[in-house]
Amino acid sequence: MEVALQGQKPLNFSLVFQEKDNLKLKSFLMPFPHSSPWSKVHQPRGVSFRIAASTSDFSRRKQRKMSGARPNGPASKGFVPKKPVGTSTYKREQRNDGDKKSPASSQLAGPNKKILESKVDSQEQWIVEPSLEKKIETERVDDIGHEVEEPPSASIVSSVAESTRDVENGSMGRVGEDETGLHKKTASEIDNENVAHGISSEGRHLSNVNIEIVTDKTIEIDKKLTGEDPVQLKLEEEANLRKEQIARLAEENLASGNKLFVFPQVVRPDQDIEVFLNRSLSTLNNEPDILIMGAFNDWKWKSFTVRLKKTHLSGDWWSCQIHVPKEAYKIDFVFFNGQSVYDNNDKKDFCISVEGGMDVFAFEDYLLEEKHKELEKLAKEQAEREKQAEEQRRIEAEKAASEADRAQARVEAERQREILQQLIKKAARSVENVWYIVPAEFKGKDLVQFYYNRSSGPLAHAKEIWIHGGHNNWKDGLTIVEKLVSSEKKDGDWWYADVVIPDQALVVDWVFADGPPQNAIVYDNNYKQDFHAIVPKSIPEELYWVEEEHRIYRKLQEERKLREDAIRAKAEKTAHMKAETKERTLKRFLLSQKHIVYTNPLDVQAGSTVTIFYNPASTVLNGKPEVWFRCSFNRWTHRKGPLPPQKMSPADNGSHVKTTVKVPLDAYVMDFVFSEREDGGIFDNKNGMDYHIPVFGGIAKEPPMHIVHIAVEMAPIAKVGGLGDVVTSLSRAVQELNHHVDIVLPKYDCLNFSHVKDFQYNRSYSWGGTEIKVWFGKVEGLPVYFLEPQNGFFGKGCIYGCGNDGERFGFFCHAALEFLLQSGFHPDIIHCHDWSSAPVAWLFKDHYMHYGLSKARVVFTIHNLEFGAQLIGKAMTYSDRATTVSHTYSKEVAGNPAIAPNLYKFHGILNGIDPDIWDPYNDRFIPISYTSDNVVEGKRVAKQALQQRLGLKTADLPLVGIITRLTHQKGIHLIKHAIWRTLERNGQVVLLGSAPDPRIQNDFVNLANQLHSSHNDRARLCLTYDEPLSHLIYAGADFILVPSIFEPCGLTQLTAMRYGSIPVVRKTGGLYDTVFDVDHDKERAQAEGLEPNGFSFDGADAAGIDYALNRAISAWYDGRDWFNSLCKRVMEQDWSWNRPALDYMELYHAARK
Repeated sequence: MEVALQGQKPLNFSLVFQEKDNLKLKSFLMPFPHSSPWSKVHQPRGVSFRIAASTSDFSRRKQRKMSGARPNGPASKGFVPKKPVGTSTYKREQRNDGDKKSPASSQLAGPNKKILESKVDSQEQWIVEPSLEKKIETERVDDIGHEVEEPPSASIVSSVAESTRDVENGSMGRVGEDETGLHKKTASEIDNENVAHGISSEGRHLSNVNIEIVTDKTIEIDKKLTGEDPVQLKLEEEANLRKEQIARLAEENLASGNKLFVFPQVVRPDQDIEVFLNRSLSTLNNEPDILIMGAFNDWKWKSFTVRLKKTHLSGDWWSCQIHVPKEAYKIDFVFFNGQSVYDNNDKKDFCISVEGGMDVFAFEDYLLEEKHKELEKLAKEQAEREKQAEEQRRIEAEKAASEADRAQARVEAERQREILQQLIKKAARSVENVWYIVPAEFKGKDLVQFYYNRSSGPLAHAKEIWIHGGHNNWKDGLTIVEKLVSSEKKDGDWWYADVVIPDQALVVDWVFADGPPQNAIVYDNNYKQDFHAIVPKSIPEELYWVEEEHRIYRKLQEERKLREDAIRAKAEKTAHMKAETKERTLKRFLLSQKHIVYTNPLDVQAGSTVTIFYNPASTVLNGKPEVWFRCSFNRWTHRKGPLPPQKMSPADNGSHVKTTVKVPLDAYVMDFVFSEREDGGIFDNKNGMDYHIPVFGGIAKEPPMHIVHIAVEMAPIAKVGGLGDVVTSLSRAVQELNHHVDIVLPKYDCLNFSHVKDFQYNRSYSWGGTEIKVWFGKVEGLPVYFLEPQNGFFGKGCIYGCGNDGERFGFFCHAALEFLLQSGFHPDIIHCHDWSSAPVAWLFKDHYMHYGLSKARVVFTIHNLEFGAQLIGKAMTYSDRATTVSHTYSKEVAGNPAIAPNLYKFHGILNGIDPDIWDPYNDRFIPISYTSDNVVEGKRVAKQALQQRLGLKTADLPLVGIITRLTHQKGIHLIKHAIWRTLERNGQVVLLGSAPDPRIQNDFVNLANQLHSSHNDRARLCLTYDEPLSHLIYAGADFILVPSIFEPCGLTQLTAMRYGSIPVVRKTGGLYDTVFDVDHDKERAQAEGLEPNGFSFDGADAAGIDYALNRAISAWYDGRDWFNSLCKRVMEQDWSWNRPALDYMELYHAARK
């Protein structure tokens, strides 16, 4: 029996032979006990394998079906081809070509042999059908080449055995694929390759193997013999099989009443599918056109619209093909007629699940990654656009500046021309008996001799005569300096010198003197007119002035560029220092609760894994056997919701426990609390604030919050105290964090409008029977709405001090809320301040919270509890969160009846200073700019300037500065004592401030007179307010004294440190929170992430202030290097609004929780 198997699987054996073209290999094969794979090697195309064996080899084998490999591409689950593919059997006549037959070959060629032939299709099932023949003839094709008659090696036998096993398993490759990419090799190349690729035997000894290798020509001959193309047959078989499967599915679904199915039935990613709709069962049963409209993944990904076509299936089936992208987990779609008639599955839409790909969360992460890439691309494009726009602005600015320089050069040249022309009129070629020039005709660059009659003027008795000269009205200064020598002329006392005439000279200018420059005493300057001589052969005057104008233009350009470069460098350095300061402050903010919680790494990055360390010993969970971590992201609003509670495990560092969290790509903040049990129990939620840690590098940004401040003060346009500074500086800092801030302020008639930009009328509205005009402007970059009621409440010429301040500000608070309502504002936070805008809290809750402003929450800040305690107490009750201006002050006033009932929502947040207003590197009121790098030099120059301005002795002495309002709160009795104590220690003292109380003011006037009389060179009291002088005192003083009896926050000590001056303070309120004594507060400073920065004292008596002041002055005298390093240290600490702004944003979010 003979089996003819055609396939494209490669040969997996080595032969050594010397053929140049196509080859044929024959051997004999004994019965195979089982088959072996031969599919995992290279695939030479168009090669036919013929394996011959005797009838006995197959006598015990039954006719069987053999399963082929799956078709290309994912197939439907459960679909296996059932119908056998038709076989092709043919007989080859042996051609007698004279070749010598091997003994084994002639032995097989006897009678009663069966021939088994079958065409093998590697991709479908096939059946081996035997056909009886009386004789086996193995035919050699002439074009193939010579037979190889040596007995096969073990490797050949093994390969054939493996190949036969593959054939039985149906894994033969397809026949007749096109030969694109096939490496055509010579016989010698094949020889070498076969030798190099020798295959080891699997240990089976098979003999009588006959292998015939046939190339493309054999296939062509086979095709001619059978009249059929094997490739075409395979394609037809695949198509027929697909049609049968689809037809069966159509029948089954029609019988079941299903109007929809897909093929393949199991849909996988990155696959083409066919969607079938039975129109007769659809709402589109009468429509001539049917289209499918859909998208993937809940309509989130890659929409499509495709027209369906009528099929030939039984039933009214229509279909179309759709490609399923690799990112799909679901297909969503509806059918419609291209217009307004839809089949949307009873408003539920159709959907098909996609198996084996992404799930919902994986797809969302994929979207986030894609969005991240898109954002990066957009950011890069935006940066490039900004760069191009900046370059265009630079070019335009340069062009405008260049034109301005040209205009200025033209004006300057014309001015010089007029002066020079007047000079030329007065110039001469010589003056009889005084001077002359030889030769009389000369030009620029010529060497001439200047003759001077010494006896003609004031140099008659001079021992030396020098000429000091220039040209063109001394344009380039002194360019001629020569010593004259005596001449032999007999008609006078003549002296001369050789001089080179300057190039471009129209006029030569000079004087005579009795010595060279710097040493001359007596001059002959022609009676203060100087000497001037015309240059007879000078260049044309018009040409000179053209060149002169261009020279002036170049000089102006150079000077301007130097100025611009200096300004740019300073701005870049300022921005760099601010960025560094912000980075340090953020790190300090993240470490501020390290004794309770911190992360590793400290900067949490989106998409990373972070470890959270928690110390329950300092919290309400102290001693609990377990600690559970409960976390989410983005203020508890993340799409994935809260993560499952995690039990924290012990950490290596003492009492801490830890857990790890994967941070999603779209996170911008991590939110968490701790509990004692998985199901809750006692919680540590930071007193209702929750713990929050910012996440960096995410693709989502925190949505901006809208904050509206309703206040009666705002620096610098309506400032009385610190309240105005807070409103402006806090608003700017929050705005820099990319939030929206508006300010509502009364329109006083005493406003400083010089600081208001774009001031304009906005609108009018009525409330309480009064018309209120609204004006708008920008103050320090902040949008401000000015309310001007027509009842005259704010036309009093002052902010405070009217007899009806309570009525005035109560009206303003109600009018401000009405303005927000009528203008359509929907703020997240309404922030009111002190007693003057306290009514906002209860007016909002009683009248506006449920009538259009329901989104807002009220935050109330107490700046000073000394005034309006009753109003403050009521505002505390109605507000959602309340603050005061330092942590210590919040504890000091916690027992106040106005505050005590609401301590649970009361927080202390330090104020800051504005780093742009108080900046020694950009301060126009001090003599030189300085930073922490040159603080010693900067303060030395500033001290000298301060001493000179106030008439103090210019000496290197310790200088104590005091900048304050003179009230009892500020410790005026301690101030007086400190002045005298400083003078006793041979120091200098400068006080700047005034008293609202006339009695206190007069008291200090008398003290000033006494000091100016007894210590005029070391003491100066300036009893007024002087903004420029305050800057100079901060820069020039070594110490700033703040001995307040109570101080809610205090800005003076913060400003002092900004300028490198060391604060000496009393331990109270914000002074205690910001000044850490160099001798006693090292641990307290370290807990805040700081180093000690000043001197402080307890008590309110002379002994207390002496203790601090004596240590400070002694440190100045005894350790100047250490003191200078302390000045540098305090300058580098950040007391701006960077940190308070972060704290206020946490408070705002807590108010909205």
